[in-house]
Amino acid sequence: MPELKIALIGGTGLGQALTTAAAESGTEVKRHTIDTPFGPPSDAVLETTWAGLQVFILSRHGPGHLLNPSQIPFRANLFALKQLGVTHILASGAVGSLREEFKPRDLVVPDQIIDKTTRRIGTFYDNAAVHVEFAEPFCPVLRQILLEAATERRSDEATEGKTQDSSTTQDSGLSTQHFSTHDRGCYVCMEGPAFSTRAESLMHRLWGGDLIGMTAMPEAKLAKEAEISYALVALVTDYDCWRNNKPLTPHAGITASAASASANQPPKKPDAHELLNEILENVHVATANAVSLMKRAVELMVQRSEALLAAPAQKALELAIWSDKSRIDPDEVQRLAPLWMKYLGNHA
Repeated sequence: MPELKIALIGGTGLGQALTTAAAESGTEVKRHTIDTPFGPPSDAVLETTWAGLQVFILSRHGPGHLLNPSQIPFRANLFALKQLGVTHILASGAVGSLREEFKPRDLVVPDQIIDKTTRRIGTFYDNAAVHVEFAEPFCPVLRQILLEAATERRSDEATEGKTQDSSTTQDSGLSTQHFSTHDRGCYVCMEGPAFSTRAESLMHRLWGGDLIGMTAMPEAKLAKEAEISYALVALVTDYDCWRNNKPLTPHAGITASAASASANQPPKKPDAHELLNEILENVHVATANAVSLMKRAVELMVQRSEALLAAPAQKALELAIWSDKSRIDPDEVQRLAPLWMKYLGNHA
C-alpha cells in the first residue's frame, strides 16, 4: 500500500496564502522544479510537513497569477504531483454563486460538476483508449473529512461563546461566526477568461448549477486518471450576473409616488471599482477561512490514512484501460509510466 502524500492546489488568492503558510510553518520547505512529458507545471512544487504528514503545495496560476484558466498546464501539474508520489489532492478555487443561499465569503465542498470547457485537453492518454468512471467526480472520503473539519470549527467557536450565524440554507450549511461551509453543490466549469452573459448565468441555474468557476476541469478528471483522490474547496467571491442589483429600499419620508417611481426604475449599477474592491476583500476573507479549514482537514487525514488509501480513485485505472495492452506502444507505456505502469508492467 502506498504512503499517504497530500497535495494542496491553490487557486485565486489561496496559492500565495498556502505558500506563505508553508514558509511560516517553521518546518523545512523544499522546492521541486519538475519537468514532465507535458512540459513544466505552473510553478515549482513546494514540499513541507503539516501535522507530521508530507504535504506538497502548487500554485495553479503560477507566480504573479500570470496563467489565465485556459493557459493552466493541467496535465503537467497533475503529472508532476504523481511523479512526487501524491495520493490525495485538496484543491481550492474562487467561484461565483448561482444560488441566493451560497453567499460571498462562504465555502462550498462540491459534490458534482458540469464541464463547459472547450479548449483544454482532458486526458493523459492520447494514444490509448482509457475510460475512467467519473459519476462521482470528487472523493467521498476527502469530502467527508473536509465537512468534519468544518463541523469542528463550528463546535470550537460555540465552545468559546462566539455568536453563530443561524441563517437557514437549502443544504445543511455548517455555520461559523464568519461564514458557512456548505456540504454540497454543483460546480459549472466554464472556459473563460471572460465571465458569463446573463443569459448563460440563468441557463446554468436551470441546469442545476450552484457555482460557476473556471479551473476545476479538467483538473478533477485528470486526477482520477492519475488515480489521485481529489476534493475541492470552493471560495464564493460574489453572486454571478443572474442576480440583478436590487433597487434601493425606500426610506422614511419618501413619498408614495416617489417610491413607486423608484421601484419602476432600472436597478442602479454599482460602481465598478467598489465592486472589484468588495470581491477582492471577499477573496481575502474566504482564503483565510479556507487555509484554516484545509489545515484541520490535513490533521484529520493523518488519522484516516487507511480509509483514504482505500478510496475509489486509488484503483481508477483497474478496469479503465480498454486498449489491447500488448499493442500499446512500449515508448508510450514508458512515457506515462508513473500513471499506469502497475497495470502495464508486463507490456513495457
